[in-house]
Amino acid sequence: MLDVAALRETPWPEGDWETLAFRAAEAALAETPFGEWLDWPAVIEIAVRLASDDEVRTLNRQYRQKDKPTNVLSFPMVQPDLLETVTQNSDDGEVILGDIILAHGICATEAEERGISVEDHASHLIVHGVLHLLGYDHMGDAEAEAMEEMERAALANLGLHDPYPVRED
Repeated sequence: MLDVAALRETPWPEGDWETLAFRAAEAALAETPFGEWLDWPAVIEIAVRLASDDEVRTLNRQYRQKDKPTNVLSFPMVQPDLLETVTQNSDDGEVILGDIILAHGICATEAEERGISVEDHASHLIVHGVLHLLGYDHMGDAEAEAMEEMERAALANLGLHDPYPVRED
């Protein structure tokens, strides 16, 4: 079972961010081998924080040594090599998968550049963040392609845009 909590901070507008975050996280999880967790009795917890660019810049500097805001940060609580057995070893039936933090200004600017709503872009960034919580990355070409395919599929299941331009090799 999936439990997603969303915390909206200024300057994010009011809205049903909890439902948006849940749907995006559920769609991302469903595209991975961990999709079966959605039907398990263990509770998989994800926290999504909608923060300011300044807050994300501070976290990015503190944890990644990059002194600039970024659109999304993910903080996994489970090591990738332990993901397959984590639900079996939970003492209380709950697994805290991790935290995802989105920067409002970056998200809004990127959405405007793409001609989509902030909500749709936030959904994409949450999908992207969940995949990072599950150990996926985009450092190499093969990893990036695999992650992008999962993102495309999750967003299609949500009825949303393909966030990646067609690449010609």
